[in-house]
Amino acid sequence: MGMMGEEKYKAFDYHIRSLSSSARDSNFANDPSLLNSVKSLCDLCRSEKSEDLIARVYPHLNRIFQRCLSSTSQSQTSNGLLLLAILQFFLDFGDVVLHDADPNLRTFFKSCLSCEFADAIVAEATLDFLNANKKKLQSSFPTLLPQFFPLLLKLIAWNGEKLEKSFCRVFPGLISQGSFLPLFPSIVDLPILVVALEKVEKSSGSLVGSSIASIQKSTAPEMLLALMDEAYTGSTIGDGGADSESEDSSTMAVADPFFLELLKDENDGLAERHWASPAVAAALQAAVSMPMSDRLKQALRMTPRLFDMYTAIAIREVNDSLICALVPLLMTRYSNLFPEKLFLYEVQKRIIELMLAAFNRSPSFIALLKKPIVDRLGEAYDSPAKTELALQLCWAIGEHGGGGEAHKDAARELFESLELLLYENLSSSRLGLRESALGSDSAKSRKSSQSRLLCFVVTAIAKLATYHRELLPRARVSLTKVARSRISDARVWKRARDYLGLMNEPGICLSILGPCGSPSNGMRKPGTVNWSEGGTKMISHLPFYLLGAQEGPPHDFSFRDVLPGR
Repeated sequence: MGMMGEEKYKAFDYHIRSLSSSARDSNFANDPSLLNSVKSLCDLCRSEKSEDLIARVYPHLNRIFQRCLSSTSQSQTSNGLLLLAILQFFLDFGDVVLHDADPNLRTFFKSCLSCEFADAIVAEATLDFLNANKKKLQSSFPTLLPQFFPLLLKLIAWNGEKLEKSFCRVFPGLISQGSFLPLFPSIVDLPILVVALEKVEKSSGSLVGSSIASIQKSTAPEMLLALMDEAYTGSTIGDGGADSESEDSSTMAVADPFFLELLKDENDGLAERHWASPAVAAALQAAVSMPMSDRLKQALRMTPRLFDMYTAIAIREVNDSLICALVPLLMTRYSNLFPEKLFLYEVQKRIIELMLAAFNRSPSFIALLKKPIVDRLGEAYDSPAKTELALQLCWAIGEHGGGGEAHKDAARELFESLELLLYENLSSSRLGLRESALGSDSAKSRKSSQSRLLCFVVTAIAKLATYHRELLPRARVSLTKVARSRISDARVWKRARDYLGLMNEPGICLSILGPCGSPSNGMRKPGTVNWSEGGTKMISHLPFYLLGAQEGPPHDFSFRDVLPGR
C-alpha cells in the first residue's frame, strides 16, 4: 500500500467505501456508480499487483455478488454487467485469495443470464467476457460452456447477426464429449428456437427479466403449459377433467415436449425431439405461412455458418466413436428441418457432406450402421428429401464396399437391401410410365427422381459385387433384369448393360468399379495401379485402355511417358 501514489490511494479508499455503503443499501442494484467502483478497483489491483489490495477488495465483491444473485428474482434492474465485472475479479485474482470461481460462473448462467440473455447489452458483454477469458475457461472450467450451450444458443438466436462474430469465437468452447451430439440438433433447430422465443414473448411480454427455465420448473407449471399451448398451436386442447372449475382450467393442455426441450438452458444429454407432434406441425406451418421476422431471417442465415464450424471441428478433433454416433442423427434430421426452401437446401447439403466425410474417414461405419442405413433405404419414397438421402447412402455403400473386406456379412445384407429397392423400383416404374406419359408435372418429377435413384442403386450393386466377388452371380442376375427391362428409363437399363459388359473383363472392372483405396495386405489386384510407383514400372503393367492416343507398341513406353512430370 505504501508504494501506491497518493491519488491512487484516495481513489482506492473512495471506491472501497462506495462498495461498503452499497452492500448495506437495500436498493444497491440501482446505484450506477457501483459498477464503476468495481471496475476501478479491479484495474487498481491489476496495475499495482498488490496482494494486500486484492485481499481488501475481495470480501466486498464476494458479498455484493451474493446479494445481487439473491435480489435477481425480485429486482427489475439488470445486474448482468455488475456480476460480469465481479466474475472478472474472481478469475484474475482467485489464486491470490484462494477463491474457486466455478460456482459463481455457474450461478451467473443459471440465475442471471437465463433471465437477461435477451438484453442486448448484457448479451454482448457476456460474449466479450467469455472471449477475453477463453484460455482460462478452457483450462480451469472446461465443462462450463458445454453445460450451458442451450442458453448461449438462445442468446445468439435472440440477438442475431450483430453478435455472430463474437459468438463464433466462443463456439469451439461449446463442444466437448458430452455436448457434441446434442449440439447438432440444437444448431439446426436455431430458427425454430427463434419461433418459440417470439411466441413466448408475444404471449407473456418481454423476455428480459424472466427465466423460461424457472417457469418450466416452477411448482405451478399449469401457467406455462397454457402459455405454451396457446403460443405454439394457436388453440387449446381440453383435458376433459371431471373436476374442471372453469372454461380456462378445462382447456388446459400439456406443453409439447419438443418446445420444452428447445427452451431449456442447460445440456442434459441427447433428448428425442418429437417432430411428429401436432404442436410442432402447427407452429412450423404458422411460421412459414406468415411474414418472417427479421430475427428469424437472421437465424436462417446464421445456421449454415454455425453448422460449417461444427463440421470443421467434428472432422478435425472429434473421435471416431462420437462421429459414428452422429451419423444416425444426421440421417434422422435430414428430412426434419425448418421448412424454408433456401434454408433446407443449405443445411441438407451440409448434412450430406458431413455424413459422406464420416464414411470416407472410416468406411467401417457403413457396416456398423447397417441397421439405420437399411431403414433409410426402406423410406426412399416417403418424401423427396428421403429419396435424396437414400441416393447418397447408395453411393456411399458402393464407394466404400459396404464397409470393407472385413465386413462381408454386413455387405451381403446391404446388397440384399439394394436388391429389394431395385426390384420395388422396377415394378413401380413400369406402373408409373403411363401416368408420367399422360403428363402431370409432379408425375414427371417423381419419375425422374426414381430413375436417378435407380441409377445409383445399379451402380452400388455393381461396385459392391466388384468389391465382394462372392456377390457377383447375384449382381449379374439383378443387372440382367434391369438391362432387359426396356420399359424403365433408358439411362437405367443402359447403365446396367454397361456394367454387365465390364464384369466380363474382371481386370478392367476392378480398376473402374473397385475400391478407390490402396490394396490391403500389400496384394496387387489385377487392373489396379499404384501410381506412386509410376517411375519404376513399364507400360505393360498398365491396362491398355489408359493409353488413349499413345502410339506404338506398349513396351516402347514407361510410366514417365504417360504421366506428366512434376
